[in-house]
Amino acid sequence: MKPQRLTLLLFLAIFFFRIVSINAQPQQYQTNTVTEAQLDQLFEDWSDVTKPGMAVAVLKDGKIAYAKGFGSANLEYDIPITPTTIFHSASLSKQFTAFAILLLQQEGKLSLDDDVRKHLPELPDFGHTITLRHLASHSSGLRDQWRLLELAGWRLDDVITTDKILGLVERQKGLNFTPGDENRYSNTGFTLLAQVVERLSGQSFADFTAARIFQPLGMVNTQFYDNCEKIVKNRAYSYKKTDEGFKKSILSFSNVGPTSLFTTAEDMTRWALNFEQPKVGNRALIDQLNTPFTLNNGEKTGYALGQFTDGFGDIRVYVHSGSDAGYRAYFARIPAFHLSVVVLANLSSIDAESYTFQVTNLYLEGQIQSTSSSEERTIFQPDPKTFINLSNKQLKQFEGEYFESSEWYKRKLYVKNDTLIYYRSASSESKLAPIAENTFKMLGDTEDVTLMFTTNKAGEPQLEFYVNDREPITFLRYTEVDLNDYVGIFHSEELNTSYSFVVENGTLVLKHPRRADVALKPIQKNVFTSDNRNYKFVEFTRNDRAVSGLSISNWGAWDVRFDRVKQ
Repeated sequence: MKPQRLTLLLFLAIFFFRIVSINAQPQQYQTNTVTEAQLDQLFEDWSDVTKPGMAVAVLKDGKIAYAKGFGSANLEYDIPITPTTIFHSASLSKQFTAFAILLLQQEGKLSLDDDVRKHLPELPDFGHTITLRHLASHSSGLRDQWRLLELAGWRLDDVITTDKILGLVERQKGLNFTPGDENRYSNTGFTLLAQVVERLSGQSFADFTAARIFQPLGMVNTQFYDNCEKIVKNRAYSYKKTDEGFKKSILSFSNVGPTSLFTTAEDMTRWALNFEQPKVGNRALIDQLNTPFTLNNGEKTGYALGQFTDGFGDIRVYVHSGSDAGYRAYFARIPAFHLSVVVLANLSSIDAESYTFQVTNLYLEGQIQSTSSSEERTIFQPDPKTFINLSNKQLKQFEGEYFESSEWYKRKLYVKNDTLIYYRSASSESKLAPIAENTFKMLGDTEDVTLMFTTNKAGEPQLEFYVNDREPITFLRYTEVDLNDYVGIFHSEELNTSYSFVVENGTLVLKHPRRADVALKPIQKNVFTSDNRNYKFVEFTRNDRAVSGLSISNWGAWDVRFDRVKQ
């Protein structure tokens, strides 16, 4: 079962650019004068060296307008964070990896539209051409390496090398989707891009980026960290907050491309300046990096090369987050205002994204006028003449939990005051009005929403959710199943690992020797879900006699197959 295209939550942070009007005339964008004291106040809670914190820098009109550190880089020695403290910046790495590929294209060594197998022939032939452009824009369909590693029994605090990732990728037999059909985040593509750079340059990726990007830009404290045993002076260590206080959050990556950029807030301002005044590369290269990918159906995505982008007209915002272990990073560029902001943090509970946009809001407040408050929310009004009366008993037959089979979220239906209620959360629910014995209209929504209760081919209950004239969204109704059918050992050649399924205290439990047990909740016959991000949709397959295999899907890897090897 494959999920439909997801909207990335990252774009919620820049929603205001969709609902605003700019006061200034075109090309005359200005920012407010912001004082150091105003910015300091945003971070005052982190000024204590007895807890982790962050480094913050602002590039305004080509100059560093603000650069400060807050909190501790190392809690064991109370070392304060400064603008030159080195952080692991996780996925901020991706724009540098895409930039390295564009440098090689500029030299005529490759084309973004090359088949990746031209440069990495050992990769599987999936029956579709996967281009370098697909890899750099999250449209390749390749399963995500982190989800595959975890499914294979790895922990993300293991020492993970590029060779181990490549070995896993080379065993894959399927894609999440046809390349170019969708835009879905996959770290795997950027591991492969880094490998292409190494093959064509004859250098390690760390050496190539140092010589071709970091040194020319004066990013003297920046590197791709490809060996977790390497000593790096002035680095910030990674922490998490627990009920017992702060604890180390271990990170042992020895792989590069999608992650492992070590950098500072100060160095990131030099990177930001290169977008406005190219010193490495040129304007044509920057324009390519900034161009959103277009899907096979002609629809533009919100992802360029190694960066998210959104906006309207001249106003574009380019952003990326980073999140590994206790490190949190966020980098935003708003070229029309000549404004860039970076936040690098070493505590997992710090919302680097929120702090970034608190800073940008200080500079842009008053320059942006929201129009959303003046827009009235128009409620769709179903024709009351179509409503019918159903008894409380008739309504109660639809009560229960329902599982959306593409995006994997839950809903609940219950009867209150002789009315069927569609429950999303305690603060979001809707009344349903019957128009037939098995069909309802949703009240109070801006869309024409129809809910139809039906059964699938196996006769199991389901809910078909229609919004206007779009294709229906299918919800499966939770039912009881015989858990003993699914007991046994299942093996995956793609992951080179096996799972045991046992029944414990009335629950089907998935077991692996290197991972915590996972409790599975039955939705319907052969279909299960869990609260673990790696096992969102588990679907068993049967032959004429019994369960013969299963597939596991999550938001990064779909339909990973296992065969039953023992009951």
